[in-house]
Amino acid sequence: MFNITPLNSISNNIYDVLDASYTVGHFQTPDAILVRSADMKDYVIPSSLLCVARAGAGVNNIPLEKMAEKGVVVFNTPGANANAVKELVICALLLSCRKIYEGIKWAEGLQGKDDAQKQVEAGKKSFVGPELYNKTLGIIGAGAIGGLVANSAIALGLKVVIYDPFLSDRIKAHIDSKAIYADSKEAVFSGADFITLHLPLNDSTRNTINRQSIECMKDGVRIINCARGELVDDEALLQALKSGKVAKYVTDFPNGKIIGQENVIAIPHLGASTPESEDNCAVMACKELKEYLENGNIINSVNMPSLNKPDKGKYRLTVIAKEEDQEEIERKAIKLKSAGFAKASKKGYAYYIYDFNDLPDASVVESIPAIKKRLLG
Repeated sequence: MFNITPLNSISNNIYDVLDASYTVGHFQTPDAILVRSADMKDYVIPSSLLCVARAGAGVNNIPLEKMAEKGVVVFNTPGANANAVKELVICALLLSCRKIYEGIKWAEGLQGKDDAQKQVEAGKKSFVGPELYNKTLGIIGAGAIGGLVANSAIALGLKVVIYDPFLSDRIKAHIDSKAIYADSKEAVFSGADFITLHLPLNDSTRNTINRQSIECMKDGVRIINCARGELVDDEALLQALKSGKVAKYVTDFPNGKIIGQENVIAIPHLGASTPESEDNCAVMACKELKEYLENGNIINSVNMPSLNKPDKGKYRLTVIAKEEDQEEIERKAIKLKSAGFAKASKKGYAYYIYDFNDLPDASVVESIPAIKKRLLG
């Protein structure tokens, strides 16, 4: 029996994945946690906790290194909300150029006026904006979301230029062949009428949009950020908006500094706020938890090595350890005479799977240095 604690409300579709061997509720000592947006930075990690699954892609609300040090595997659900975010990006592109948002706000001020229709016809010229067709969209980061955005943009008649040094062949195979691939961010910035960001937030991507990158851009560029707020340097952006270098900024991650500023459209983090997305993320998160809890396989972890070993004996031993202990682990594990073995490493941590046809020697298992060990039967 496994106990799972959700830190946010979660889709009931999880019960299509979890059978009677799982109990979902608020436990002091859970085996697993399901989380969406709840901040876990001050969460006291119980020794019982084996894994955390984020029903979404971003994991900035989870202390990854702290979890790794305790041997807790953290999963995310890349691609599960991709279509929902893609649709919002297309909406943001339209909002950035057609002055739809500004026009709606103005029209609402005509409520109850007898000459509203006449004023609409006279005032609509104030909200003229360009079309998307035949303009160039620069995409920085072409993972699951960026690839979908590229295809939809091309279908709308945009030219698409992509920069992603980590673009996988699997994703690229699903992107329209009309897309062009640039060798640098600067090459995208210099030629794009619209720029949309689809990057994870880390030390290398923070402030991707900054004073220097904005200087590379066309005058009147429009920037869409439905990825993470900190990818953009707010001060540099506000200066560029004031000068007209940037014509419009649409973000799904607003903060007090940019909300209400001229030519900023602040969307209240609605990218994944669809019932379909929430269902998809919850189901994917539960499948990851279940695979790890029952079989020891790690799929889509952000703080531990991914390792999926389908062949399984009667017993399975899993070991999470520091990479520096690999030699001693492997030397001691030889005595176990396993029927199958696999290992993977990531960010200073190693993960081992050993399969056995017979119950392994408990004293040898005990002697293996590890942050966390599990014997599955």
